[in-house]
Amino acid sequence: MQKFKVKLKNVPMDTPLVHCSTNLSLNREEILSEIDNLKNGKRALNNLEVDQLQHKGGQGLRVPVKAYVLNKRGKPLMPCSARKARMLIKKGEARAVKNYPFVIQLTRATGEQVQDCSLGVDSGFKNVGFSVITEKKEIIAGTLVLDQRTSERLTEKRMYRRHRRNRLWYRKPRFNNRKINQGWLPPSTQRRFDTHLTLINRLKSLLPIKNVIIEVGNFDIQKIENPDITGIQYQQGSLFEYQNMRSFLMSREHGKCQLCGKEFSRGNGSHIHHIISRKDGGTNREKNLALLHEKCHKKLHKNKLYGLLKKNNVYKDATFMNIIRNKFREILEDCKIVYGNETFVKRNILRLEKMHYNDAFVVAGGTSQEKVVPVDVEQKRRNNRELQKNRKGFIPSIRRKRYKIQNRDFIWIKGKRFLCGGIQCKGASVYVFDNKKVKSLISSKKVERIYHTGSLVW
Repeated sequence: MQKFKVKLKNVPMDTPLVHCSTNLSLNREEILSEIDNLKNGKRALNNLEVDQLQHKGGQGLRVPVKAYVLNKRGKPLMPCSARKARMLIKKGEARAVKNYPFVIQLTRATGEQVQDCSLGVDSGFKNVGFSVITEKKEIIAGTLVLDQRTSERLTEKRMYRRHRRNRLWYRKPRFNNRKINQGWLPPSTQRRFDTHLTLINRLKSLLPIKNVIIEVGNFDIQKIENPDITGIQYQQGSLFEYQNMRSFLMSREHGKCQLCGKEFSRGNGSHIHHIISRKDGGTNREKNLALLHEKCHKKLHKNKLYGLLKKNNVYKDATFMNIIRNKFREILEDCKIVYGNETFVKRNILRLEKMHYNDAFVVAGGTSQEKVVPVDVEQKRRNNRELQKNRKGFIPSIRRKRYKIQNRDFIWIKGKRFLCGGIQCKGASVYVFDNKKVKSLISSKKVERIYHTGSLVW
């Protein structure tokens, strides 16, 4: 056996065996500091198994797992690499269940040894962060972008319903037959909350999650608007002792138009204007209303002078967080609730950037685990409108069938995969996105294969 002529002075004694040469000239490029070590009779060790963490220079990111594994009974196991999944499928020991994300199911019984996984969820009004970790590493992390068009779709649905009912000669009175179930939530709030539960259940079906920790918020909106509010003032809103909304706005603006600054007269009446329009998420609260002259109101909409009016704070997100805090406790009995102030302190200690998936990592109890590259998940609407029959027995909706190809589905044309961007001409044509996100229109007859992504697009 060949022996080294120079004694290695800085080789650790408690490391695994070296599987490669320790000669720097054979393995890597020499830098000035290494040349100085050579002159001093030292040799540095370039073994990949030795002290990997201290050479990373901080907490790096690794590529997440490529395949999730289910046992023969459909219960989740620890994930594996895509290469190992392909080998199992080739041997007939597993079968592919889903493509996005890639899931396989074993066809034979195994030992089923799993690690304890913790799921952290950073709940939110527009984005939801999630992270699943073990004691040593992070398995998956990402951000779910919620759909924000529920209110707009309800307005469109109301338009079609009113148009349909106005055609009827007679309708039975229905003013007193409405029933609100206990625990009812507004449709937009209910859909956002249901999406949180869908994400949690989807991750539970892919990974052996033992603990679920959810970050929520507790906001005092009246305290935010008025820091000096106390006692009975909580029961006296902004319209207290005012006859109606118009009288309150007249008193707040001192009888002057908010656009031109002139007083209201008998010949020039007042109009109430929404600073943030209803279609853009504006409300009927007094902070979102302005009192204008009739001529000023028409001028504002005609010339689109919306920037001249000061926009006030909207607390939809804070209200949503206050509602779902108690809902999580009712439905998910085994989950743990934490608050944002705790996450803020822990994230600053770990020196992590303010991102939704980083907050979820801290919520899950992450400290020194090896992190992964985050993934983006998008919420998708699966159906346009409910297809219902009216009293005469026919469907009054514009669309009378559900097309095979849905928006955000993956389709294959000439062996290449594309992302569907919508349907045109009653399903005869389809919009597709290529790798450079360029949108083009192609005939549906050229589609060879379709993959439905479901309500969450990974």
